[in-house]
Amino acid sequence: MKIPHKAPKNSVQLRDWPIEHLPGLSNENQSQLEQCGITTTAQLIRMTKTPAAKALLAHQLHINILSVNKWVAMAELARIPSVGCQYCGLLLHAGVASAAQLAQMPVERLHQQILRLHVATMQRNDLTPSVDRVQQWIQQARLVKSH
Repeated sequence: MKIPHKAPKNSVQLRDWPIEHLPGLSNENQSQLEQCGITTTAQLIRMTKTPAAKALLAHQLHINILSVNKWVAMAELARIPSVGCQYCGLLLHAGVASAAQLAQMPVERLHQQILRLHVATMQRNDLTPSVDRVQQWIQQARLVKSH
């Protein structure tokens, strides 16, 4: 009898998303990435492990390296299940660029940063994720950081 593998309580199952789910990626950028063999967020992360690899991809796509850095940061944040592609862009725009950075953020401070961002950009505060959701992101980021 085979015993199903269970993730330990102190870890989190990392997510992999189709590249087209990353926010802010144009159809042209998606096609370019796919031509380079990158169809998922995990492939993007794997193929850009070093600054040289990021620079090479930017050169191949004829785009600014800042775009590649942004995509990789969002892909890394999207690995966190509670963040995913739905909130990775929001976190990046709120100043969080990695799971390690997210893991270190005080919950109230991050929640306030996101609230200020929503008010400044959309003149709305009702779209801000709850403190509990932000806490969940941070808790899962602490577990991801150890991978």
